[in-house]
Amino acid sequence: MNKRDYELLTSVFQNCRTAITSIQDIEPSVEDGNLRDELREELENYRNFAKKCESYLTGAKEELPDNNFIEKAKLWTSIKMTTIMDKSTRHLAEMLLLGTVMGTMQCYKDLSDYRDCDKNLLTLCGELQQIEEKHFNYLKMFLQQIDKNN
Repeated sequence: MNKRDYELLTSVFQNCRTAITSIQDIEPSVEDGNLRDELREELENYRNFAKKCESYLTGAKEELPDNNFIEKAKLWTSIKMTTIMDKSTRHLAEMLLLGTVMGTMQCYKDLSDYRDCDKNLLTLCGELQQIEEKHFNYLKMFLQQIDKNN
């Protein structure tokens, strides 16, 4: 695999891994059953997608790097500090939506920046973009939800 293809695959994989980590960090704070069900489905989708990314390196010497410890720690700290103040379904959905928008924007940038890469990898990036947009469209309904406890 050439360097540019590897860079694109790494970006897509790390985008996906960030989503997995975020969901795992937020899920313990979720009290709403519908949101919890959505997060479990999203987590399964992202895990399957991460495996798909890894399959592109079958037989290659390279490995896909996970996000570094400092990035994971910053994400975890940010989520925990924010959920201490507000664990409402609406707030948790807002946090998830912001992450989904960031992931979608990264896909758009990658599709533009790496347009000279392997078509299969560009298709893979497009698939992640579609996953992100699907989750966004479902999560946004939770912004209209009013929590009984707040």
